[in-house]
Amino acid sequence: MNFALILFLLLVVTGLMALADRLYFAKRRAKDEKEPWWIEYPKSFFPVILAVFLLRSFLVEPFKIPSGSMIPTLLVGDFILVNKYAYGIRLPIVNKKIVEVGGPQRGDVMVFRYPEDPSLDYIKRVVGLPGDTVRYTGKRLWINGEEVPLKQLGDYVNPERMSVATEYTEKLGTQEHRVIVENDAPAMPPFVRRFPHRENCLYNSDGLQCKVPPGHFFMMGDNRDNSSDSRVWGFVPEENIVGKAFFIWLNLGEPRRFGSFN
Repeated sequence: MNFALILFLLLVVTGLMALADRLYFAKRRAKDEKEPWWIEYPKSFFPVILAVFLLRSFLVEPFKIPSGSMIPTLLVGDFILVNKYAYGIRLPIVNKKIVEVGGPQRGDVMVFRYPEDPSLDYIKRVVGLPGDTVRYTGKRLWINGEEVPLKQLGDYVNPERMSVATEYTEKLGTQEHRVIVENDAPAMPPFVRRFPHRENCLYNSDGLQCKVPPGHFFMMGDNRDNSSDSRVWGFVPEENIVGKAFFIWLNLGEPRRFGSFN
């Protein structure tokens, strides 16, 4: 369901009704005559829908975490806020950038339209920028030939799978975050797709190496062995970007999770 499109259509309909009443219907009503319901309701809803549309399109958008691919940073059931202008101001619906503000950085948690089905929103961490060479072998990550620093923290009980993984802190650029790795899981996810620029990647039983094409990003989940990400379905085009995730505002099962995250 394209909620942005539905919201836009409601905005247009209610706005046209409010305008038609101002220019035509109101002039033909008696001073003491009550507005008909089909005029009153759209006029009442129009400013509310306009405020929600502008807020959601240009400032922040709520998003619910649907899967465990970003554990331990984000849990299933987390409600987060996404900054819509961090990577540039975009026109609603068509998602075309009209004002350049900044670009994704390694380590950012980003919401984007899933390349194989743009009606779906996905959330992963930015690992590779345009032009980067990303290598993930032996459960370790390299960017442009340099191994990404890892520091082991201990065991982590995955609440989704009820299994024990090893937890690390990983540093991408200046940003530190936590990841979990299941040491007995296969090094490569199964069912790698045929995707655009697939020729930029080399796969083997121990991992992969990819050259990120211009205007694209390489995304990975923090739950490294339970994440369908760029290792499986390829690169995220710049035009698919929705925004930067930055705040957990609700988790009904764990109220203490309110706050920002890395």
